Amino acid sequence: MTDQDILVRIRDLVRQEHELRSGTGGGETGSPAERARLADLEVQLDQCWDLLRQRRARMDAGQDPEQAQANTAKQVEGYLQ
Repeated sequence: MTDQDILVRIRDLVRQEHELRSGTGGGETGSPAERARLADLEVQLDQCWDLLRQRRARMDAGQDPEQAQANTAKQVEGYLQ
């Protein structure tokens, strides 16, 4: 997966998130399924951004960006805790 592939995925996830939020009054309302889907999209976005940062850091360090691996949702969501 290239940086461009990851950026395409990010754009798609953001589009889905915007569509969902616009249909749920800004994300504050909506069915439990819509809220769960929104939460899932947010986690997937965090994982994509994390992978992209890893790839760029590896390139900056002269390492192979293809060796970067996506972290689990638990790892990515636990960074700030």
